[in-house]
Parts: sequence; structure tokens; C-alpha cells
Amino acid sequence: MSPLQDRLSLSTCWCSARHTDGYAMVEEIVSLGFKRMELSHGIRLLLVPGILQAIEEGLIEVSSVHNFCPLPGSVQHAAPNLYEPSASDLRERNLWLRYTQQTMAFAVRVGAQRVVMHSGSVNFFFVSAELQLEKWMNSQKDLKATNYLENSAYLKRRDQAMKRIRKAAPKAMERIRSAYSDVLVMAKDLGLQLCMENREGLEEMPIDENFKDFIEEFEDASTVGYWHDTGHAQIKHLQGLLDHRAHLEAMADRLTGFHLHDVCDQGKDHQEIGTGTIDFSMLAEFIRPEHTLVLELSPSLTPEQVLRSRDSILNNFV
Repeated sequence: MSPLQDRLSLSTCWCSARHTDGYAMVEEIVSLGFKRMELSHGIRLLLVPGILQAIEEGLIEVSSVHNFCPLPGSVQHAAPNLYEPSASDLRERNLWLRYTQQTMAFAVRVGAQRVVMHSGSVNFFFVSAELQLEKWMNSQKDLKATNYLENSAYLKRRDQAMKRIRKAAPKAMERIRSAYSDVLVMAKDLGLQLCMENREGLEEMPIDENFKDFIEEFEDASTVGYWHDTGHAQIKHLQGLLDHRAHLEAMADRLTGFHLHDVCDQGKDHQEIGTGTIDFSMLAEFIRPEHTLVLELSPSLTPEQVLRSRDSILNNFV
């Protein structure tokens, strides 16, 4: 077994929803040959005892934890944006702080050093810029993600949406900076690294063109890093909002880990690796031994597709 296969992790997003026993969930992951897992944002409280037992018995290691984990007690489905650090409502920001601190404490308990973070979004009181664009896109039956940049009507509407989002971003970013300042001391004290993930939503912050500057505001790279989601970046690449390679080049010195999944020509992510539009040979150029590598696959994929995805990564990342 190669060192790469040893360090490759499987996100529990693939299987957590169909389990009511955390130990059985871990057993399923281990049965596929994985030695590590990421505890994603769908871990319900009832899964926690079995997960802790499996870790204590040495069945598996936890590579990373995705905020919020475990979920608040009343929540029974994956909800990483349930509370946002960008919220204008102070009560919501306080709940974000509470459950982010809970996630960090849980990360220490399960032996993970990296916590994957979403950083919030802009909000429109009346009509969402992104939803307006999506509504139009859904009405265009022949429009594929691979053809976005050839469609002048799409480009016009995309640019209109981004103009509204850029205008709204500064106020949201002020609240995001303040929220992160409230958790950084705890993260440092616990020896954790908060890994800010690039997102697929147009309204999610920070805007990709500003991501490098935002990360660099946090000078302590041991406490704050960048987490690259291959599918999210590829969706933005197809939309003409970033160049996938250039974005990785810009973020390379703060890279901490990867969510690995593919994107089909319809723009759907979390697909089997090697079946879509992502150039994984290009991505392999940016992989370093210290990076955390996580397969983040749709629960609709079969175990065979998970294994093919793993093998595709092993063949590309040599």
C-alpha cells in the first residue's frame, strides 16, 4: 500500500446520512480500504458515541473536521451554513461562534488538527442576485456548464449578478473578519488550523478574486490556511469567474488540504473522479506531503465509484 493511499481520506458526507450508528459508519469506510476519514458537516449527535469508540479502538484516524461537527442537537441533516459569521443578526453570529467552538473542541477530541470552514455570504433583502441568475440558467434547457462562456446572454447576466455581489461584499466581510477574530485565539491555544474553503456559490464569501488578500490578512499560517475544493473551483472556472490553475498558483503558499471530486459538463459536482471536466494531472502539480487529501463524494455514488475515484487519484498523484 502506497503512502498516498495511506493518507487519502474519505469524507463521511458519502455515507453519514444512511447510518444511525457511528461505529457501523466507520466500519463501512474501513471496509473500502480507507485508513482515514474526514468528519463532515452531516455528523448527527447520535453518531458520536460509535465514532469515538472506533477511534479509541484504532479502527481509523480523523484527518480533518468540517464545521459544524457534530451538528446542533435539533438538526438532522448536513447544514454547514446553518449559522453564518457574516450574518447581520448578532444572535446568529453568536450561534455560529458557539457551534464553531464546539467543533474545535470536538476536533481535539478526535485527534484532528484541521477544521474546514465556510466563511458566510452576502444577503439581499429582496431578490438574491445568484437566485435570479440560476432561475434564468434553469430556463435555458440547452445550456451546459461547458458552454457558459460562449453564451453572451449568460455572460451579461453573470456580470450583473457579480456587480451586485461586489457592492454588498464589504459589509459582510467586516462581520466575517470580526467573527474569525473571536475564534482564532482558541484555535491557536488548541493547536488547530482553521482552513478556509473556497465555495461554489456566487454570494459566498470571500469573492474568489479577493481570497488571497483575505487569507494574507491572517499572518499566522499555522492557525489559518486555505482549503481547496476542486469541484467548487471548477464550477467557477466553467463560469469564467476564475482560472483553476491560476487560482491554485495564487493560493499555493497557504494551501492546507483538498476536497477531491469531479464536475460533469452540466456543472454538477461531487461526482466520480475521472468522469468529468477537472484536470487532475494539473491538480497533482500542487499536492505537497503536508496537505490533507479528502475524497468528498456524493452519497448517490456506489462503493465501486468511490473505489474508482480513489484509484484515479492514486494514478494521477504519483
